[in-house]
Amino acid sequence: MRKIYDRIIDMRGNLITVAAEGVTLGEVARVEKRNGTSVYASVLKFDQDLVTLQVFEDTRGISTGDQVAFLNKQIHATFSESLLGRRLNGAGVPIDGGPEIHGEEVQIGKPSFNPTKRIIPRELVRTNIPMIDVFNCLVKSQKIPIFSVAGEPYNALLMRIANQTDADVVIIAGMGLRFDDYQAFIDNAERAGSIERTVMFIHKATDPAVECILVPDMALSVAEKFALEGKDVLVLMTDMTAFADAIKEIAITMDQIPSNRGYPGSLYSDLAARYEKAVDIEGSGSITIISVTTMPGGDVTHPIPDNTGYITEGQFYLHHGAIDPFGSLSRLKQQVIGKVTREDHGDLANTMIRLYADSKKARERQGMGFRLSRWDEKLLRYSYLFEERMMNLEVNLRLEEALDIGWLTLAECFDLEEIGIKKAISDKYWPKE
Repeated sequence: MRKIYDRIIDMRGNLITVAAEGVTLGEVARVEKRNGTSVYASVLKFDQDLVTLQVFEDTRGISTGDQVAFLNKQIHATFSESLLGRRLNGAGVPIDGGPEIHGEEVQIGKPSFNPTKRIIPRELVRTNIPMIDVFNCLVKSQKIPIFSVAGEPYNALLMRIANQTDADVVIIAGMGLRFDDYQAFIDNAERAGSIERTVMFIHKATDPAVECILVPDMALSVAEKFALEGKDVLVLMTDMTAFADAIKEIAITMDQIPSNRGYPGSLYSDLAARYEKAVDIEGSGSITIISVTTMPGGDVTHPIPDNTGYITEGQFYLHHGAIDPFGSLSRLKQQVIGKVTREDHGDLANTMIRLYADSKKARERQGMGFRLSRWDEKLLRYSYLFEERMMNLEVNLRLEEALDIGWLTLAECFDLEEIGIKKAISDKYWPKE
């Protein structure tokens, strides 16, 4: 039986308060406006008989005399194969002009997958981006962020990964997107022909903060259902800073005592509850998560990247339009390098990074006007080729092709005895004249 109350006691931002009994945390309610329209809300907090709800849309037009009807159900996502190719908002409502989604109702925000059913990650996820595939492999069921700053091409990087991955389903969870970024995801998927395996849950910058919080839960709940059907799912989330800021905004509105830099003390748990959805399910599919975290002022000690780094399995640093080879790290890459990839992969990647680090020192000596040795000149030539062939995000190469080009680059710049790779490996893969 529905419980209906006809008085709203307080309204602040997207929060409303009513005096009610017998409702549950997370329960959905419908607010009936006097103009005949309605909006949905969910129970966020109790204070004796005072119930605080967060409204999924703008509260403009809601008056204190409007009716609030509690619907005796939790927030849910709708799962169906017909989701593929569709775009929805944070409340799970289609925003692409298509028909309503019909299917199984899936509760969002459930606990992460049973640890006893997880298996050790050991399968490569290909992206055809050398700075990922060669130097910091993405592994199936990994959770890894892209640390960047506003203005960097992190969304373009996600689009490339979406186009080139070998995952069965790609789910894009967009939070705080500008309209041009949102449109870019649509245009990219249509142009690349990947729209039929893509689902988008989108929160635009002008949408209510509560929808921003719902987007990851909607995306990950649907991803889990696809994974249980045996599909490998890649979830791309951008930007988790917008997600954390939405949590902060609502916490401030609720007069919660803030923690570090105004964020609630639950920030770590809020982030972990989403990232821990990454899983490789024994006998079934998998969920791999790549997220974007924009660091305010490039500060990696900011609470959002700081907490994220404790939860995830490495990070990609995107600086100056390229993935930084020194700050980036995939903690699971050793599970696949040389085991499911070519035997020369590990030695070649380590050598190329070592020589690139040496080349940065040679550049410093050049910049300070020091006389350069013949070795310095070799390193300088190598650094330019490395940046052009490996670090350029426009480069699109299969892993095996990238490894071959890595060997070719070394051969163009150095003699065989100068690179320091085991003879058994170098004799087999060094380019023949």
